[in-house]
Amino acid sequence: MGDPKFSRRKYEKPSHPWEGERIKAENELLMKYGLKNKRELWRAQSFVRTLRAQSRELQARVRTGDRQAEVETKELLQRCARLALLPAEGATLNDVLSLNTEAVLQRRFQTVIYRKGLAYTPKQARQFIVHGHASISGRKVTIPGYYVKRGEEEQIDYHVKSPISNELHPVRPKPEDLQKIKEAAEATKTEDKDEIKVAKPKLAKIIKTELKEEKEAEAAVPEAPDQEGG
Repeated sequence: MGDPKFSRRKYEKPSHPWEGERIKAENELLMKYGLKNKRELWRAQSFVRTLRAQSRELQARVRTGDRQAEVETKELLQRCARLALLPAEGATLNDVLSLNTEAVLQRRFQTVIYRKGLAYTPKQARQFIVHGHASISGRKVTIPGYYVKRGEEEQIDYHVKSPISNELHPVRPKPEDLQKIKEAAEATKTEDKDEIKVAKPKLAKIIKTELKEEKEAEAAVPEAPDQEGG
């Protein structure tokens, strides 16, 4: 166990520092979600890679009949369901493989505040959170990167002791602007859920090919004929 004062880094930097397409994509996500720096983006990417790696490992172990793998699969799917990354029921390990970075960024406290219309922009949402104006179930939360769990989204509001909780506060979004803010926030959601965004394009291509082959194999399996009793 390491020294608690020096926690382990929770993200991995890109293997190559100078990649034009990657840098452009990262800058777009930074602007889209109002991130402070690329470390926050890399943390989300590392989290997705961890989930996907666990899914691939568990799929291989389940095929061998490992009972412990079935237990770990259930726990992994429950964890993703708690974070609202996957549906509460009916999700599979293949659904974990289809997760991308934006699916995680959308569950950040900062993004949810903006989507609910409590701030004009993601940057302003971050400012509200850091300054202690936002809360979950009446509890002040000052971490913009906090992953909002399923069921907590409805309990997000301004903190009771915050001056912004007053409806007449000038910084608070006006009622006539709420619809426009929510429409703009909804546009930030990922339109293509099957899209896979990872740091290595070759890996993304391999994963897409595997998923396509699995779907074709399932579709090609003939249905068993009905056996009528003689």
